[in-house]
Amino acid sequence: MDVTGESTSTFWRESAPLILASKSAGRRQALLHSGVPFEIIPANVDERAIESRLDGADADAIALALARAKALAISADGRLVLGADQVASCEGRIFGKPADMREAEALLRFLSGRRHRLHSAIALARAGSVVFATVGVADLTMRALSGDFIASYLAAVGDAALTSAGAYQIEGLGALLFSKVEGDYWTIMGLPLLELLEALRREGALLS
Repeated sequence: MDVTGESTSTFWRESAPLILASKSAGRRQALLHSGVPFEIIPANVDERAIESRLDGADADAIALALARAKALAISADGRLVLGADQVASCEGRIFGKPADMREAEALLRFLSGRRHRLHSAIALARAGSVVFATVGVADLTMRALSGDFIASYLAAVGDAALTSAGAYQIEGLGALLFSKVEGDYWTIMGLPLLELLEALRREGALLS
């Protein structure tokens, strides 16, 4: 179980920690900063199948559907469960996590020199029902990348490129990809944190 320190978890009003249905390092970091104690139980959902059923939907709808599916896959009793997902969009195209390194390379070549949007969705569930869901967005401008840089970047980050929309984690070497970032840091990390904290207060899970 991953939890915050005692001094911050005193703000928590539930009898058990929040369940985070994700193994994302960025989301884990966000919650560690927030004072919300949590346990990680990754949801096992077929993301590609969900995306295929939503063919033609916009990026917000896809991200929300994935977040809701992950929250509901774990939710069974009275504990609060947080599901989350993130997709990227650029010039009418929508991207999830790259399937392999070849797809990651093609994605970076496409995003090179362009501005794209991250859509970070969260869903909070309790007892098999979603009690809150929202999508946060941020706009990122990727600098023009050389083929040599893309190859070196992918070699350096390895399979981590396959774990996030856009093939990067901005809190790591992904910062080297960008010339401009517009939006909330936590949203870029995959978790609209302020919106989550307000929802937890409304649920009575956090001290107001």
